[in-house]
Amino acid sequence: MMDFSPIIPALPGMWSGMLMTLQLMVLGVLGGVALGTLLALMRLSHNKLLANFAATYVNYFRSIPLLLVITWFYFAVPFILRWITGEDTPVGAFSSCLVAFVMFEAAYFCEIVRAGIQAIPKGQMGAASALGMSYGQCMRLIILPQAFRKMTPLLLQQSIILFQDTSLVYTVGLMDFLNAARSRGDIIGQPHEFLIFAGLVYFTVSFAASQLVKRLQKRLAV
Repeated sequence: MMDFSPIIPALPGMWSGMLMTLQLMVLGVLGGVALGTLLALMRLSHNKLLANFAATYVNYFRSIPLLLVITWFYFAVPFILRWITGEDTPVGAFSSCLVAFVMFEAAYFCEIVRAGIQAIPKGQMGAASALGMSYGQCMRLIILPQAFRKMTPLLLQQSIILFQDTSLVYTVGLMDFLNAARSRGDIIGQPHEFLIFAGLVYFTVSFAASQLVKRLQKRLAV
């Protein structure tokens, strides 16, 4: 019979793992949205070189598994830095995982931002140009604010997916929430109880966030 009582004393240690998970998610979303927005503008650019580069980037990262990206950055980033600087530069699991999340999620955020920009009537760009605004001013002051309002639910939904995907950092030994729960379960000798508890926490957080996204989607639709 399963005994979940050892979970309560272990909560402080697992909470530190949850903080690591949330930190990875928040920084990954912020970096991914920033890079994704830049890629989206490049994809919509009339410059074929920029558009093709962004399209290749997006298609490549959307065609490979995130687990491969995490392990690749974990082993490749120190090697690349050593090749550039000539010195051994410790990067750490957290930094390499964060870079992997930003690079990977940027491909998905790019498509969300691009769709949001294309949903804005083209007449607004023409009207802004007629008023003497530059392309950059029009994008920054008129198009992007409206686009981000329309695509907020999709951005949040992708953030929920990233929250779940952070559990993949166990491959490089980073002590996120899932890895913290698993390790404490192994130490106590009750891995099943701790993994079930971790699964319930992931489900509760993701389900609650999804419901909030649906409510926001209906509100924005009105």
